[in-house]
Amino acid sequence: MTAGSPPALWRRAVAEALGTGLLVAIVVGSGIAAQRLSPDDVGLQLLQNSLATTLGLAVLIGVLGPVSGAHLNPVVTVVDWFTGRRDGSGPRAGDGLAYVAAQVAGGIGGALLANAMFGVPSGLSTTDRATGPHLLAEVVATAGLVLVIHGLLRSGRAAWVPAAVGAYIGAAYWFTSSTSFANPAVTVGRVFTDTFAGIDPASVLPFVAAQALGGALGVLVAAVLYPRTPSARPRTPAEQINDGGPTAARQPEEVL
Repeated sequence: MTAGSPPALWRRAVAEALGTGLLVAIVVGSGIAAQRLSPDDVGLQLLQNSLATTLGLAVLIGVLGPVSGAHLNPVVTVVDWFTGRRDGSGPRAGDGLAYVAAQVAGGIGGALLANAMFGVPSGLSTTDRATGPHLLAEVVATAGLVLVIHGLLRSGRAAWVPAAVGAYIGAAYWFTSSTSFANPAVTVGRVFTDTFAGIDPASVLPFVAAQALGGALGVLVAAVLYPRTPSARPRTPAEQINDGGPTAARQPEEVL
């Protein structure tokens, strides 16, 4: 890898798989621990689960951002491809597909890892979540997540992304009825644990559809609030998180 060139695609895909897997392991593992530590207090269980996710997600984005941009979420990857397809700031379609495949595989692996760490038999979840309020909550949660990310990137405050995304998801645990999955890969991964954080297979497709709609709405709102100037190509998420610098003109590079 030459100076200034992006990591190889396989290395970025590994980062996405690892990051998404660890994120799901944090969500599922802290949920199991919370159930065992506070068996009679669901509110306390949710507090413990949300705190672990808030802190863990911020760390993962900070560590893996310089490698792959730390999408850890197919919605974020698709939005990055869509918004950057013309100026070269987003991933190529093939790279985006590799990211999404890695994220889904990592999410499943993370759930299985959490089950193994706590001695929980692996199996499909039986927790039905596909209700009208839950689906509306997923639209809201995902739209807000995309707005947070792109609002910060478009305004040159990329250094805030790790903490802001972690804080937003932690808050969304509480203000959404779905506890803010906001991530198709995490949704699929949580099918494979019949614990506090699980979701039954029949709920996955409606959840993913709601998340896709939320992602589209988030892009629209971000474009309205933070219009890009045509004079400069925005830095990619990986570039911005890596150096925390403001948006600046650069020649197109093979980066995400």
